[in-house]
Amino acid sequence: MNPENHPTTTHSKVISHVFFTGTAKQGCAGPPLGLVDIGVSDIAYIFRVSLPGIAKYQDKIKCEIQREGRVCIQGVVPEIAIPSDSGCLYRMQVQQLSPPGPFSITFNLPGQVDPRLFSPKFRADGIFEVVVVKLGVRIPTS
Repeated sequence: MNPENHPTTTHSKVISHVFFTGTAKQGCAGPPLGLVDIGVSDIAYIFRVSLPGIAKYQDKIKCEIQREGRVCIQGVVPEIAIPSDSGCLYRMQVQQLSPPGPFSITFNLPGQVDPRLFSPKFRADGIFEVVVVKLGVRIPTS
């Protein structure tokens, strides 16, 4: 096939820089801590951040959203001891998951937002999902 016979398609892509500190920076194989997806609609942005193993401790997660679209998520990966049937407690020798300790994940949304209008949800699969309304958008009422 001759590429000259095909129309050129351009794909717009939102590229966001994501910065890690603490244990989020040290994580390696296994369910990764801090992967970020960002979606856009006419009135809002949605972002999803992988936080495996954190759902039980979601009251210790802090999510700050600034007007210019900067998002900072902070928390602590807990140290987990696993009980056995014999009554022993096993401390995990973390090799594949993010090690216990504090973390922060910071990234920018594609535009400005109203930080008062957001809806966070911790999903059962370890995904922290937030919808935040774009700045200056009138939300339709039904």
